[in-house]
Amino acid sequence: MARAAVFDVDGTLADTNHLHVVAWWEAFRQAGHRVTMHDIHRSVGLPGQDLVAHLLGDDRDTDQDATVDAAHKTLYATYFDRLPAFDQAGELLGALAAEGWRVVLATSAGGSELAALRRAIDADDAISATSSADDVAEGKPAPDPVEQALALADVPAENAVFVGDTVWDMQAASRAGVRAVGLLCGGIPRTALEAAGAADVFDDPADLLARIATGPFAGR
Repeated sequence: MARAAVFDVDGTLADTNHLHVVAWWEAFRQAGHRVTMHDIHRSVGLPGQDLVAHLLGDDRDTDQDATVDAAHKTLYATYFDRLPAFDQAGELLGALAAEGWRVVLATSAGGSELAALRRAIDADDAISATSSADDVAEGKPAPDPVEQALALADVPAENAVFVGDTVWDMQAASRAGVRAVGLLCGGIPRTALEAAGAADVFDDPADLLARIATGPFAGR
């Protein structure tokens, strides 16, 4: 029976969350807003304009939303040629593909950003499909990206595992009826991931790969 291994990318397979934090901090600063890096970090993983709304609130000048989002994209793009993958991230995807899992990426990234992330991970042979921000009406924590990933893999929710690093990932997977696995390498505490729906929590891709025979991908 077909099985799907669905992965978030930023903070899960690539060590990019803090690069996003710095880019968002500067984008907010340029627009005249003081937003702490701690608050930005907890919001990474939301689609761009949702993140702006989440951090600035309903009484913000919404005419600035697109400008702040665009500034973040421009600032973050300066890192594209040196985005770092987590240790053994590509090997994890390759091992799952070799065991017959359909590996699908479900990410808020799209376009050239997604292309840069895929270059960093260097596992294109293992990736069967990608659900990006360009493909869905709503991003995480809505279930749309995960449901799109399942449709691309042609696999029902009960035959899938989702791996991510944020509370938004865990909520999206849970709402899609998929087993949610959290990784700590994105910087979000274990308790927060578990409260958002994580059934299992591991340190990073290398930790998950080391337990591939006994963890959430075993016996499914």
